[in-house]
Amino acid sequence: MGMPQTATGHRLLSLYRHLFRHFGPQRWWPARSRFEVIIGAILTQNTAWTNVERAIAAMRGAQLLNPRKIDAVPQEQLARLIRPAGYYNMKAERLKHFTRFLLTRYGGSVQRMFRGKRPGLREELLEISGIGEETADSILLYAGGRPIFIVDAYTRRVLERHGLIATNIPYGEIQRLFMTHLPTDPALFNEYHALLVAVGKTYCRRTPRCDDCPLLYDLPRGSPLLP
Repeated sequence: MGMPQTATGHRLLSLYRHLFRHFGPQRWWPARSRFEVIIGAILTQNTAWTNVERAIAAMRGAQLLNPRKIDAVPQEQLARLIRPAGYYNMKAERLKHFTRFLLTRYGGSVQRMFRGKRPGLREELLEISGIGEETADSILLYAGGRPIFIVDAYTRRVLERHGLIATNIPYGEIQRLFMTHLPTDPALFNEYHALLVAVGKTYCRRTPRCDDCPLLYDLPRGSPLLP
């Protein structure tokens, strides 16, 4: 891992190291195939991962973890299977939108979709109904191994509280903060995102638990969150 050359880069890497020492490797994304990673990225919108695991297990039991079978199954049947993931009618429709895209443009092959370093793939994914920036970037990083940083609500909350970003700044600006100041390393981006989720769930909640947080050392002087 190359060392960042900026003060912001050093600070971001310090946060990462404190998180890694505290939580250890997160081993994201748990899946048996790259296609399953993509299914999980779509199903995990607005729900906990444990619910996604139940939905994916149901799909596996019905032998539906395959783009052609998802495309062929009636949407109502798919929705019933993924019910544990919540918003199941909407998510069934999104799964079908993605698999139709994969079949039409890449012959159903995830390997073909990720072949080469085509810069337009992110834009293609964002054109699919129901796939926003966070989901597209999850697909690119966790299924494709592309060096792209995922921004979610936990990332935004941690950075705001630590004074690294202003409130309500666009997704792309937060993403650029990481991608400009850190080494371009998909393994680092993978682990860092997972660790920010871990600290967000455990300490940096809506009502923060700063006293025991591994990032307490970095809170700006005068922060109302300081104990």
